[in-house]
Amino acid sequence: MRSKLLLIALCTTVAACKTDMPERGLAAVHVPVVTSQDFVFDASAPGGSLAPGEAERLDGWFQGLGLGYGDTLYVDGPFADGARARVAQVAGRYGMMVQPGAPIVAGVVQPDAVRVIVSRRRAEVPGCPDWSSSPSQPNNANRQISNFGCGVNANLAAMVADPVDLIHGRSGDGVGDAATASRAIQMYRTAPPTGSKGLQDISTKKGN
Repeated sequence: MRSKLLLIALCTTVAACKTDMPERGLAAVHVPVVTSQDFVFDASAPGGSLAPGEAERLDGWFQGLGLGYGDTLYVDGPFADGARARVAQVAGRYGMMVQPGAPIVAGVVQPDAVRVIVSRRRAEVPGCPDWSSSPSQPNNANRQISNFGCGVNANLAAMVADPVDLIHGRSGDGVGDAATASRAIQMYRTAPPTGSKGLQDISTKKGN
């Protein structure tokens, strides 16, 4: 009976340790965090055409924001359909396209105006690198080190095309494109092997 009680007490202690140490296991200590910001620009567009000078103001606003990869652009308002082409022309200088629809933001679009919205989403892993616990220190509890997950998840956050994909996946359309699916394999097969041209003699001496 004594041995059974000792075994029950030992199991209870192990269970309590597992609940008190959530970092024991394979779950990453640091994970990507997606932040979202909406920037708003109201431009005068009577009848759906940008007023003189509004395109230049819009271009300056894009420059100030640093518009680029990772941003999503929308046009909202009663005359959005008419002004969308002109806004897209300005945004095209930055390699951006105007997306359909628009997110809900504070404020009402004034008459004879359109609202340009830039949604900026960024993915990052806060707190990395984290060497608060040294790998050389004893780890008798078999816990993960404080930096666990920083390398993989930081690279994932930097490479993902749309940070929203880290929150929820995209639903399939039921259509498969074999050419797109095999493009990477085709490039791998047709690319010349690395180092096939041999070593190149590059002189570091400057000419006269």
